[in-house]
Amino acid sequence: MNRDSDLIYNERVRWKEVRVIDENNGQLGLLTSEAALELAYSKGLDLIVVAPNATPPVCKIMDLGKYQYEQMKRQKEAKKKQVTVEMKEMKYRLRIDVGDLTVKNQHLKEFLSDGNRVRVTIMFRGREMAFPDQGRALLKRVAADLAEYGTVTQEPKMQGRNMSMMMEPSKEVLAKMKGPGKE
Repeated sequence: MNRDSDLIYNERVRWKEVRVIDENNGQLGLLTSEAALELAYSKGLDLIVVAPNATPPVCKIMDLGKYQYEQMKRQKEAKKKQVTVEMKEMKYRLRIDVGDLTVKNQHLKEFLSDGNRVRVTIMFRGREMAFPDQGRALLKRVAADLAEYGTVTQEPKMQGRNMSMMMEPSKEVLAKMKGPGKE
């Protein structure tokens, strides 16, 4: 919500000329700040600047409490519609067994189905460092297994003793998340 100090209203309106909108959203035209403030006070309402960057600034005559409440409601609504994307990571070893690979891939499917980005990392130890091509092949296999759930956004890349790639949910998965029942 706008803090009280960020909001310009009543005596804080100090422009020479402002465009004024009344409480029924009718245009009153250009008035001096003083005249607009007197008009607002005569109606028992406040003069609130709604567009300070416009030329001339736009002011609206309305109740200050009501305006702040509406702003707070709009911000809460925007926050509800905001989608947060988390980054998940799954680590593999070069000599992973088929069963373990299946279980880890199942976890990755769940992460991608939830709309999260995923970093898939292969850790190399000792002499395994001599076989980066096997690590790349394993990452390609993982990407192929997860092709319907996500797409590779960063190709496999060696970083020290680890090789990693990034994946994010496919458009179909994101469309299911934002489907008709999810509003």
